[in-house]
Amino acid sequence: MGSSFAKVLKQIRTEKDISQKTLAQKLFVTRSAVSYWENGSRVPDAEMIVRIAECLDIDASLLLNAVLYNDITPNVIMVDDNKVFVKGGIPILKEVMPNAEIKGFTRPSEAVEYAKENRIELAFLDIEMGMISGLDVCKELLEINPNTNVVYLTAYKDYSFDAWQTGACGFMEKPLTPENVREQLTRLRHPFLGGAAE
Repeated sequence: MGSSFAKVLKQIRTEKDISQKTLAQKLFVTRSAVSYWENGSRVPDAEMIVRIAECLDIDASLLLNAVLYNDITPNVIMVDDNKVFVKGGIPILKEVMPNAEIKGFTRPSEAVEYAKENRIELAFLDIEMGMISGLDVCKELLEINPNTNVVYLTAYKDYSFDAWQTGACGFMEKPLTPENVREQLTRLRHPFLGGAAE
């Protein structure tokens, strides 16, 4: 999901012939932070936006307004090593969140790579995925974007305690149902613009 803020920041920085590295140095942040802002994975807070505007010698309202007009199509992912579950779950998520961009992954590494390029608002993660645990995937997603809502999917209640230790905001037993997904959307920790179809 591209964002107005990401596009505006990149355009202004490029027009002023300032590299990501140079801007990062002026702001005392990593180059990766600037990269995340420009690919839409993260949005800086208002204080940082004002500092960015000062570094670029522009009116801060240009960037602040761009944040307000970020694309409102949220990215939602489902990660489960069972292809049948992903194939059956995606239509349910689309039914409940018709305005969201929904992607399914059977390989956790592909989901993490996708999250590096796209701001993920909501992730449904299977807990047991072969060699990799959904708990570990959660930690990686939250490192990329701390505002990602994570909901665990499992057939086993035994994992619920461990799941809560990772910063997740929900826990669902399989199989997915539209009713259960709608209920989870009311419990998310971070703002989610996907809405829910009734």
